[in-house]
Amino acid sequence: MSETESTVGQPDQADITDYNDPNAPWNQAWDQDGGIANWNDDVIKEFRENSGRVGGAYAGGDLILLTTTGAKSGKRHTTPLGPLYRDNIMYVSSFIEDKYPAWWYNIKANPQVTIELRDKTYRAIGKVLEAAEYDEFAAWALAENPLLADFQSKVDRPIPLVVLTLLGES
Repeated sequence: MSETESTVGQPDQADITDYNDPNAPWNQAWDQDGGIANWNDDVIKEFRENSGRVGGAYAGGDLILLTTTGAKSGKRHTTPLGPLYRDNIMYVSSFIEDKYPAWWYNIKANPQVTIELRDKTYRAIGKVLEAAEYDEFAAWALAENPLLADFQSKVDRPIPLVVLTLLGES
């Protein structure tokens, strides 16, 4: 959706407080097999055509494109994500219920990533949080982010948390 197209009737991402909200973008665009039906392709295209601005359910929200190197394939994969912040620390998580997302495994295997933020591209390092560092950060993140806390209450595994450190423009 371009900047000039209407988003009337679409919820603002800030209005979504429950993981199961049917208007949440992660609860839409599923194919017949229960997978995301090329959901990211249009978001990535729109992001790049509009200097990081997108419409629809993401209108007005922060969005990044995270490019990782496949842990098994070695291929580059780009995923749109909503960054979260702890002071000046950028971090990302995921609302995938049954497993950790591919980008989490990719960062664990190869922490060098690329981040597109607005109209700039950065080299960055991703750090999968684990052990005591995870525990402290997760306690803070769940206390500060009701949507993450709601999601965590619905899954049996710890939510994935990855800190992203920008190194410089590419």
